[in-house]
Amino acid sequence: MLILAGLGNPGAKYEKSRHNIGFMAVDEIARRWRFGPPRAKFQSVIAEGEVEGTKILLMKPQTFMNNSGHAVGEAARFYKVTPDRVIVFHDEIDLAPGRFRMKTGGGAAGQNGVRSLISQLGPDFRRARMGVGHPGRPELVHAHVLSDFHKTEQPWLEALLNACADALPFAVRGEDERYQAEVLRLAPAPKFSPRQAAQGQAGE
Repeated sequence: MLILAGLGNPGAKYEKSRHNIGFMAVDEIARRWRFGPPRAKFQSVIAEGEVEGTKILLMKPQTFMNNSGHAVGEAARFYKVTPDRVIVFHDEIDLAPGRFRMKTGGGAAGQNGVRSLISQLGPDFRRARMGVGHPGRPELVHAHVLSDFHKTEQPWLEALLNACADALPFAVRGEDERYQAEVLRLAPAPKFSPRQAAQGQAGE
């Protein structure tokens, strides 16, 4: 059993926001790999399926971002899944828009959903970090992540979501570096410091 959890906030108000890119990723995985119908369990919307013979539980916690760990922790305990069998898709403001990085362990880096997961699972779960850019100043971060993606961002967003789904077998096999490389090959995006870029624009 492998748990793939996307982080986000429930409700139509947040559906298209940057903070919900994790929800979008697991939705695309469910479509691409023809998972079963969504249903409510573990304080989440879940769907079940298989990828290359591995049973997978997709989760979209409905607890709001800051309490995501309670939902994922409940499912992990129920299935006796260890943290290395949990992959969490979430927005990452310190990656340029469209960039993608896999990481195991570490701190929360200000991501409250990740902080909640650490409190429930410990730090050693796998993070699929999806770049959404940085607004440049700390006081603007909250509004930035809760704002919707612009129409101009749709091409890279769709490419990234499709790549995360298409390359998934590498992650299922535990080959996180190859998964990251394949996602970036399928959905190339410029590499730069979004925080510095935003600060530079603000100074012009």
